[in-house]
Amino acid sequence: MTSENASLQPPRPLPVPATEVATSPAQQAFRQAVEQVEGLRQRLTEVRQEQAEARRTYWKQVGPLAEAVIAVRRALFPPLEEALLLDFFSRAEHRQLEEIIIGNARSLQDRFGEDASDILTKYAATLRRSSPDQSETGKPAASAEPADYTKPHEQAAHEARSRRKTKADRAREAAEQAAREEQQRLLSNTKTVYRQLARANHPDLERDPALQQHKTARMQRITEAYEANDLYTLLQLLSESGPTDQEADDVLLRYTQALQQQLAELKQQLQELLFGAKSFLGSTGKKREQELRQLKRHLRAEADYLQHISQLIQEPEGLRNVMRSLAAEGHETI
Repeated sequence: MTSENASLQPPRPLPVPATEVATSPAQQAFRQAVEQVEGLRQRLTEVRQEQAEARRTYWKQVGPLAEAVIAVRRALFPPLEEALLLDFFSRAEHRQLEEIIIGNARSLQDRFGEDASDILTKYAATLRRSSPDQSETGKPAASAEPADYTKPHEQAAHEARSRRKTKADRAREAAEQAAREEQQRLLSNTKTVYRQLARANHPDLERDPALQQHKTARMQRITEAYEANDLYTLLQLLSESGPTDQEADDVLLRYTQALQQQLAELKQQLQELLFGAKSFLGSTGKKREQELRQLKRHLRAEADYLQHISQLIQEPEGLRNVMRSLAAEGHETI
């Protein structure tokens, strides 16, 4: 167990004691926290598997059509960029061509996750020129002051106040940081738990032969876990050891708090997995099938349209006609 991976990773399911043993509230709280963490880890695994299966099904049904659209959109770049080298087009048309190229790159990147950064970087100057708050010279465009205009120094003061954290915010962040540091410290140290177990289970301190044999076997498990830096097993042994002293209970309570911190982090991961930007579950059943059918129709129509456009723009006059058509319809790109 290292501080870089500060979590209690179970090597195997939580063992059930062979006999019912009286346990303290601290032991019970620890075991309950372990069960909650393990249950949430299992749920995370299930959701990841569900999303992976949904993703495989989606790309199996839609992937070929999406790949066809991507291929045709990539094929648009060479003739469009070659057209920029021709004197056939006016300066305004060159500007329109650059906007078409940028729009095509954005479509590839934003819709399909394709890397089009080379194109976007290449035409970054056009992106700046087309920014709504800049003029042709690259300077901010002049505009009339709105009714609620705020002077620059007042804006700066307002932004400074919004950035300034309240005392409660700073205290909360400090408490969260302290909790994370304590969790890492606890979860990277097996010595404290080992000492607690060794004091309670050392066979040399036991005179009863039967109990001495039991403690010898138990001490062997404790030593093996300690040498393997297996904090999880040591804590399980501590939670099963029957009545404990106050010091041992305090140790378990601290680790229970660390587990509860893990539980909160796992819940956040599950929320992001289910409802975050990267979630891939969405709708299911008949609604999902309808969405997929509609998406496939759109992609097929888009691929056909792009193929038609690709043929037209091979000649300068055809490209000019496409540009005029786009402008007439109010589109900046294909």
